[in-house]
Amino acid sequence: MPKYVLALVSLFATFQLQAQNIDRADFQEPSGGSAITIAVSKFDLEEGNSFFEDAEGLEKKGDFNEALTLFGKAAFEYNAAKNFNKYGQAIIKMSNMHYQLGRYSDAEQILLNVALKNYSKMGSRSGLMNTYSLLGKVYLANNKSTQSMWFYTQQGILAKQLKSNNSYIESILGIVQVKIKKKDFTLALRDLKTAEWLASSIKSTQYKAQISDAREAIASKTSLKKS
Repeated sequence: MPKYVLALVSLFATFQLQAQNIDRADFQEPSGGSAITIAVSKFDLEEGNSFFEDAEGLEKKGDFNEALTLFGKAAFEYNAAKNFNKYGQAIIKMSNMHYQLGRYSDAEQILLNVALKNYSKMGSRSGLMNTYSLLGKVYLANNKSTQSMWFYTQQGILAKQLKSNNSYIESILGIVQVKIKKKDFTLALRDLKTAEWLASSIKSTQYKAQISDAREAIASKTSLKKS
């Protein structure tokens, strides 16, 4: 059985443990006050950090299969340490490795069945927002335009709630890509202008290349359609 499959199997198993244990974490209340601290395993956390750092090194080298295995091990250790923020980061990394390897269905399953549940359990709107963004990208790559549009829309809704201008612009640019794929060029261009206006209003130039590429793609496809 390939290593990434083993990592995925162990990941789903540990998430089931998380679902059982997160509501009854090992709380310790000092006798002298009302502050509550969570008892975590320092060893598990350090192990997780070590696996995560090694995985990032492999990711930079383009060795996505090995990186996937180590990100899976990091997720296991973070879950054991009850550090669900880092656990979520490792999960996201695992899904991205699958995305890089063209395994869109695997990436989709991790995001839907693990990442979303983890961030929902945590009550993390920012975590959910980022997961929706990735789901939009994965579904678009897997030629599932309707689902992709829905997830980018959910990202935009949360971005507004969190007053995250960048994430809101990114959600619009994601929707633009969906509309280009669906050949809704007029609507795509309208959304692109909105994204450009929003970027200008916050004096951000980081989306300039994306906006330019999208505009060129629309111009190219519309000219081909006319010819």
